[in-house]
Amino acid sequence: MYLDTLLRGAIKQRFFIIPLLFVSLLVMHKDKPVLYIIGDSTVRNSNRPQAGWGEMMGEMLDTSQISISNQAMAGRSTRTFVKEKRWDKVLSTLKAGDFVIMQFGHNEGSRPDTSRAGYRGVLRGLGEDTVNLVWKDSTVETVHTYGWYLRKFVRDARAKGATPIICSMIPRNQFVDGKVKRANNDFGKWASEVAASEGAYFIDLNAITADKYDVMGPEEVKKFFPGDHTHTNVDGARVNAASVTEGIKQLKELPLKKYIKETK
Repeated sequence: MYLDTLLRGAIKQRFFIIPLLFVSLLVMHKDKPVLYIIGDSTVRNSNRPQAGWGEMMGEMLDTSQISISNQAMAGRSTRTFVKEKRWDKVLSTLKAGDFVIMQFGHNEGSRPDTSRAGYRGVLRGLGEDTVNLVWKDSTVETVHTYGWYLRKFVRDARAKGATPIICSMIPRNQFVDGKVKRANNDFGKWASEVAASEGAYFIDLNAITADKYDVMGPEEVKKFFPGDHTHTNVDGARVNAASVTEGIKQLKELPLKKYIKETK
């Protein structure tokens, strides 16, 4: 009789503990912050041997403590990322305590119009200038400046309680007089200025990686670019992911830095 009572008690305790542990795990998963990454094919690229640096961030961060959602898409600009509602998709799950890293600039250069070439283009600079495009189905699209779209990402993320981080675009494999060409006169400069005006975190990814390329030299850097001067392979993507991580470390007040893996 005594043993029977003990046995029944142990069974009840076991069936109480198991669901309690399950609920605890659900709560822990729900509270786990997410790093959302948005950008273009230099950030996520399924066309191997090309690879984007966002795909390598799982090697840099402790994914037992933070999740990574790489929402970058090849061929997209700030404009088309909004137009195609990819940003709306991010916002639908973005929550307080999450992070958003953004890197655009490679696909923004064309003049915006309704041609195939102009589909991705934005107005240059930071201002509130706009141009209205009328498409074949009579819909009207208002196109803004590069700075306007970055400000939208920053402000929308903050409205959700998330932390926005702007990156300048990775450098291309373009050398002039032995030094890699930098983006500090246009898109990199504008990215920095938007971050400053909005009080957002900024990682000068262009400069951090360009400094490395200058040391490596053209022949070594060429090994990272298997098909063109823009898209890196896996090794090149790791270099850029490491540069992003260095940039995170440099931002002393950025909570994301506590999720960086410790190197032995």
